[in-house]
Amino acid sequence: MGYIKAEEILPTEVIELIQKYVDGKNIYIPRKEDSRENWGTNTKTKKELYRRDKEIYNAYISGSKTLELASKYYLSEKSIQRIIRKMKSINL
Repeated sequence: MGYIKAEEILPTEVIELIQKYVDGKNIYIPRKEDSRENWGTNTKTKKELYRRDKEIYNAYISGSKTLELASKYYLSEKSIQRIIRKMKSINL
């Protein structure tokens, strides 16, 4: 995420008003509710996590133990169990 200088886009009066509250600090201005995108829309993360979860589930149904999978994927055993439940529910 890049930064834009306030002086380049905001009127002086707006900058002065913001400075009353957060002088010299970085602030995050959220998107409007109607222009938000779903998580993972702009990256491959969602697809990569689905691929990983599918791999975990397939290993589990092939006989791997949840503790082994937790160690292999650097996740807690509870996370592995949650992934297995989720993947079962979508009928893989």
